[in-house]
Amino acid sequence: MLIREISDPRLDLIYVTDVKVDRELAYADVFVSAVEGHERRAEILSGLESASGFIRRTLAGRVDLRVFPRLRFHWDPTPENADQIEKTLAELRAKRGGK
Repeated sequence: MLIREISDPRLDLIYVTDVKVDRELAYADVFVSAVEGHERRAEILSGLESASGFIRRTLAGRVDLRVFPRLRFHWDPTPENADQIEKTLAELRAKRGGK
């Protein structure tokens, strides 16, 4: 839906990494990341906040729930952290292989 139905350029190349819904279905915490990394964090979160009403209405029409939660968007640094760990491990392997 984010790719096909929202034409906000701020939301290009983003992906949802996790969604956590509270027991009362009052809030859904949506964690997102982007290919470019945290450089676009503020821009992306702003775009999602702007589109949150549309996203919520669209999802409410597709998901059969008595009450549809309000969406709260958060940046997920996990993919970036994983990339950094992979780079560090590759450097260590290269140093170890050079000895």
